[in-house]
Amino acid sequence: MATSLRDTDDDLLDDTDTDSAVAVDAMELLQADHDEVKQMFEEYEGLMADEAGEDERQELATRICNALTVHATIEEEILYPAARGVPACERLVDEATVEHASAKALILEIESMSPSMPLFDAKVAVLGEYVSHHIDEEEEELLPQLANAGIDLDELGEELQDRKLELMEELGMEGES
Repeated sequence: MATSLRDTDDDLLDDTDTDSAVAVDAMELLQADHDEVKQMFEEYEGLMADEAGEDERQELATRICNALTVHATIEEEILYPAARGVPACERLVDEATVEHASAKALILEIESMSPSMPLFDAKVAVLGEYVSHHIDEEEEELLPQLANAGIDLDELGEELQDRKLELMEELGMEGES
């Protein structure tokens, strides 16, 4: 699992709000999420290759779906509205929104299935492919455009982190990131 954003020595707590998470800019937070979910998909591929049991595959598929649900929500609620204010990002946000819809549909299907059902593993694998493509576009195009547009990535990162922690708590994921 990826290192927690709170584990780096050079991160500092905001002195004005001791309840807030460690300060991290939006690009760092999103890339850490991307790295974490990529690692989970790699782990799932390993479980399939090892013909792991249903319980192990179900647990990891659930973690993947929860992490993606939280990540998609913070992007849709906070990142994409901020990006819409940058003309160079309009098309990228439109495409990302469509990609999220496809991923969410697969997540709902996976959540309604068990690993013993036909196509369960295939759906997790295809979700991984969708997410990999989405990550590449976001990291290579959208996030650099936001950085170049002068968006306050620290403020945006704080908003993303606060909302992420709320969503993780709602899903009972407090110790997973």
